Amino acid sequence: MDENIRTEEIRVDGDGLMAKVKGLLHEADIRRIIIKNESGRTLIEIPVTIGVLGAVLLPQVAAVGAIAALVTDCSIIVERIQEGE
Repeated sequence: MDENIRTEEIRVDGDGLMAKVKGLLHEADIRRIIIKNESGRTLIEIPVTIGVLGAVLLPQVAAVGAIAALVTDCSIIVERIQEGE
């Protein structure tokens, strides 16, 4: 099996950031979540390993909450795994 990585950019405001990241963490095909501010600077990168949720990701989720309180607009870059044939 060959893995291809597809990226997707989602624009959100600070109020919707936490809810969107939590929703993405429950999707099975996510490889990495990158949050950037409105000027394109990377604020945090969260590698998402399949099967690793809960207590392991709590520090990253807490950091996303702190970022959400500080930014007005940001981008979430989502890396998704597409398995080839």
